[in-house]
Amino acid sequence: MGLVVSLILIAAGAILVWGVNAESTDFNVDAVGVILMIVGFVAFILSLMMWRSVWGPGAFTSRRTYVEGGAPAAPADPYAGGRRRVVHEEEDVEGPPPGAPPPP
Repeated sequence: MGLVVSLILIAAGAILVWGVNAESTDFNVDAVGVILMIVGFVAFILSLMMWRSVWGPGAFTSRRTYVEGGAPAAPADPYAGGRRRVVHEEEDVEGPPPGAPPPP
């Protein structure tokens, strides 16, 4: 569940607890509302805790290392290198495109 789903659960539970005045002997609307709010709060906290792990460590920080007179240092973040996609495009050089002869 994400942040939005957890907030929807909290809102639906609050509506059931404080907005609905239904009396039933078989079904307790307030209990269902409280359960939805608790599940929503737990999901919200878990989503916030997992937020950093989804983006990876150091996703929003930039670290640079300066080495005087030497080769550049390896990045501090092991995920900074990642995969690279290299595309080599070859152009065909043939001549003018076919068409009408040049004007006289």
